[in-house]
Amino acid sequence: MNKLALLTVTLALAFSAPAFAHDMAAMGDMHGDSAPNAMGGQMGMGAHMVMTDSRPQTPQDIERARDVIDTLRRALVKYHDYRVALSEHYEIFLPTVPQDVYHFTDYPTTQREYTGHFDPAHPGSLLYVKTTSGDYVLVGAMYSAPADYTYTQLDEMIPLSVAHWHAHTNICLPNGVTLEDILHGDVGAAHLDMPGMLPVSSNPEAPAINQRLGFLADGRFGFTGKIANAADCKAAGGYMLPQAFGWMVHVYPFNGDDLKVAFGMTVPKPPPN
Repeated sequence: MNKLALLTVTLALAFSAPAFAHDMAAMGDMHGDSAPNAMGGQMGMGAHMVMTDSRPQTPQDIERARDVIDTLRRALVKYHDYRVALSEHYEIFLPTVPQDVYHFTDYPTTQREYTGHFDPAHPGSLLYVKTTSGDYVLVGAMYSAPADYTYTQLDEMIPLSVAHWHAHTNICLPNGVTLEDILHGDVGAAHLDMPGMLPVSSNPEAPAINQRLGFLADGRFGFTGKIANAADCKAAGGYMLPQAFGWMVHVYPFNGDDLKVAFGMTVPKPPPN
C-alpha cells in the first residue's frame, strides 16, 4: 500500500465531507527562518480547523481514555529512539519545515485508519519534538479516522468528553502542488516562481528560505496560511481543498496521568531524561 493509494482514499473521503468553516489558530508570520505554516503544537478553532465539541464525561469514558494511555505507553517504548521508527518505515512529514511537533507517519497504517480501522496499540503517526542538537524526542502519537465519520463514531474510538478530534479545512495550495507532493515532503522548493515564495529581490535570505520552505515561505498557503477562502486562493495562484485528510487526534501519554494533558491541544514539554 503506497502513499498514492492513501491519497486516493483520503481525497475521496475529504471531498465528501462537509466543508466546515473553522480553522487552526495562526502560528505566526514569517520572520527570519521560522515557519508559519506547518501543523503545529498549539491548536484551536479558526478558518483552517474544525474540532469536535465536548460531551458530558462518564466514568466509562475515563476508563476508556486511561486504557488508551496505558496501551500507548507500552506500545511506544521502543520508539523513544526515533531511529527505530525510521527503520520501521515511519516517514517524517515535511522534515525541512520547522515545526512544534513532527509527525512520523506509517502510511499503510494511516491508510487503514482512514478506512475505519482503529488499533490503539498501532497509531498511524508518532509525535516528536526536535531538540537543538537535531535529535527527536518522542512525546506522543496521533490516530486518524475517516473524514465522513460522525461525532458518535469518533466518540466510540476515543471519547469526546476527554479528547478533541480535529480536521484540517479550507486549505489553499498553489497550483502545481498536490497533497501527494506534500506527503513526499515536496514543498515546491525546486521551482523558482512557485507562489508562496519570498521575493528574492526584497530579502537577501529569501533564496535559502525558499529552498527550505518552498510555497510555505510567505505564510499565505497551507494548513495555517493566511488564505482561507476560495476567491483569495484563486487570486493568489492556488486552489482550495475543503478538507485535507480526515479526522485526527493527538495523545500525549508520557507526562503523568492528567487526562487534560494527555488529550490536550498543546504539545507538552518532554519529560527530563
